[in-house]
Amino acid sequence: MKLFYIKRNTKTENRYSPKMGRLITRVTYIKKYFFGFPVKILHKYRESYYGEVKNCEDCNLFI
Repeated sequence: MKLFYIKRNTKTENRYSPKMGRLITRVTYIKKYFFGFPVKILHKYRESYYGEVKNCEDCNLFI
């Protein structure tokens, strides 16, 4: 059994961008795990409408 491992997980989220409004996009999280428990999110990115990869800090989570 590994002590540390890194896992990539993709899920669909509602986001809000000031320029585009409401945006439903696939967000990928890269997490670091210790004995199966998530310890830290290493990186979070999303794929744009045109297929380019962008950071998630330019749009907010839509509630």
